[in-house]
Amino acid sequence: MSPTTGLSRTLKLARRRQGVRTRELAKHGIHRQALSRLVASGRLERVARGLYRVPASPMTENHGLALASAAVPQGVICLLSALRLHGIGTQLPSQVWIAIDRRARRPALKYPPLRVVRYSGAALTEGVRDHRVEGQTIRVYGVAKTLADCFKYRNKIGLDVALEALREAWRSRRFTMDELDHYAGICRVRRVMKPYLEALAA
Repeated sequence: MSPTTGLSRTLKLARRRQGVRTRELAKHGIHRQALSRLVASGRLERVARGLYRVPASPMTENHGLALASAAVPQGVICLLSALRLHGIGTQLPSQVWIAIDRRARRPALKYPPLRVVRYSGAALTEGVRDHRVEGQTIRVYGVAKTLADCFKYRNKIGLDVALEALREAWRSRRFTMDELDHYAGICRVRRVMKPYLEALAA
């Protein structure tokens, strides 16, 4: 295969939502030198070890979420990063908060920095929504599930953060009490949330 053909085929593979892995290139008979040239020229970016993609254009404030989702496709954007994506609260997390299965291997990712939270069962699978970020579909918990998670992990993020998000989401009618009760049950925080919900409804 000529160098020019190798470059064009690598770019074609890398434009897919999931990007391209080095082992795929080897299967297609593409030399690693083609990959190195594309990265050096800025036409490809390294998402994780062995995973590359065409840089998103234009880059948005949620670029880190897109990179993390590409590198950890089974993960779900959660907690502070989910609040940010939904436009709730004032938090500007310096890490991407992502939920993975309790038994999953911790992602090895240099950028963006990850804050990994381990979920299991319905707490992992319920309430997942698809969002489009930089042309890519990412998985993120919906508003009601995110609020329940914030109370479950209030010791990690701060009760004040959870309360701010709850009040703001309620004022802007981003959830119903039935929805929140459902996810509070899954996250086992009904008793914790009850006095705050009663205050909201008063």
